[in-house]
Amino acid sequence: MAWNIHKIVDDLQNVRHEWKVQQNSLKDDGGRELPSRTEIKKILHDLCGILFPMRLGPHDLRQQSENFYIAHTLEKTLYALLEQVKLNLSYDLKYKKQPVDQVEISTQAEQIVHDFAKQLSSIRRILDTDVIAAYQGDPAARSVDEVLLCYPGIVAITYHRIAHEFYKKDLSLLARIIAEISHSKTGIDIHPGAQIGQGCFIDHGTGVVIGETCVIGQNVRIYQAVTLGAKRFEVDDEGRLQKDYARHPTVEDNVVIYAGATILGRITIGEGAIIGGNVWITQSVAPFSAVSQSSLTKTQVT
Repeated sequence: MAWNIHKIVDDLQNVRHEWKVQQNSLKDDGGRELPSRTEIKKILHDLCGILFPMRLGPHDLRQQSENFYIAHTLEKTLYALLEQVKLNLSYDLKYKKQPVDQVEISTQAEQIVHDFAKQLSSIRRILDTDVIAAYQGDPAARSVDEVLLCYPGIVAITYHRIAHEFYKKDLSLLARIIAEISHSKTGIDIHPGAQIGQGCFIDHGTGVVIGETCVIGQNVRIYQAVTLGAKRFEVDDEGRLQKDYARHPTVEDNVVIYAGATILGRITIGEGAIIGGNVWITQSVAPFSAVSQSSLTKTQVT
């Protein structure tokens, strides 16, 4: 059978050219200009092994060689990360139609990766609180090792805490790729801009959505299919969506949000509140109150 490969190749080239014309992105031929999702997956795998070497590192690792493994893997991983950061920085400049200085990009990228490496111990410490929260919050958990090895919520929060570091450095594309790798892996969709305090436990997790400008306090428990989203999207005078404004909920410390709850808009769920399953909330909830589906009334927690 003749596949007429050359015709298909030509057709695809024409479609790509049309897209570039529409996006005003015609440019000279060159190498890849975007961070690689494949390479970032490898980096995340290695970072998890660095953070939890005896649990997420190589199966044959021994404690006596733990530091050697971390040092070897860390050096390799940081160099790989450096290349992805450079690609993100270069892309941002080209997207904004600003001049690209490769020397300046290299210097900036090295500083970003250096700063990230210094944060690894802090990331590990806060992840320890997340693991403990999951173990203490789930009667089905038999050990912290089970939580770390098996719980999708821990995978999601681990990737998020890494992604958030790059989001804070304005590497939004790299951060978003990490977040979407996590989303594909766990079914939990956390925007890298969300601010999440220590001791966060996302139980089961499938279908959880946490928006970009969410602020979540300490020791918050969230069950499956919860949405912390925007109520509406503001537009400018020309009808274009505005992007840089707070539009997602604030969840204070020690809140529990049960399965299927939808919480929308820049509202506050007060400290210690309990949000029942399948409720729809667009107004702030007072501290230490409970909202149930049956009545949608707020009662004092005793």
